[in-house]
Amino acid sequence: MSIVYTIGYEGTDIARFIETLQHVGVEVLADVRAVTVSRKRGFSKNGLRERLQEAGIAYEHFGSLGDPKPGREAAREGRMADFQRIYSTHLATAEAQDGLTSLRKVVDTKVTCLMCYERDPKICHRTIVANSLADEGATIFDLFGDDPGRYLRHAAKLPGSNPRKGPSATE
Repeated sequence: MSIVYTIGYEGTDIARFIETLQHVGVEVLADVRAVTVSRKRGFSKNGLRERLQEAGIAYEHFGSLGDPKPGREAAREGRMADFQRIYSTHLATAEAQDGLTSLRKVVDTKVTCLMCYERDPKICHRTIVANSLADEGATIFDLFGDDPGRYLRHAAKLPGSNPRKGPSATE
């Protein structure tokens, strides 16, 4: 059974974000944003990829799993039912399904974390993507990048943790 982490970079900086990923043993960051340009320093695609590479974490962009513009607008306006409907319709497209298949291959072989902007996973499409993976047996665990130390202090509470082998050991 795979463990899939999710994280948003809202409310954190690039150093704490990467430290969080390292503390839980993430091997691949799966960027599920449609638009990979960010006003927040360090989180645009190329800069993010470079920083992750320096930290020993691979970067993969799954653009076909990004939230289409109407979905982003609905979420920004607080129309959550519309957002979920729009994104679920998008996820059913052939292009998105191909992206999901590619993501599953990564998840099956590497400790993977899905990334988007929103801090709260309940209002982000990455949760819908993660739930698709959970339907196939993956365990989902939401991370928050504002206090990386929490994952060291509470390592035994991480999914698949083994106190003898460290926080990223899996069953």
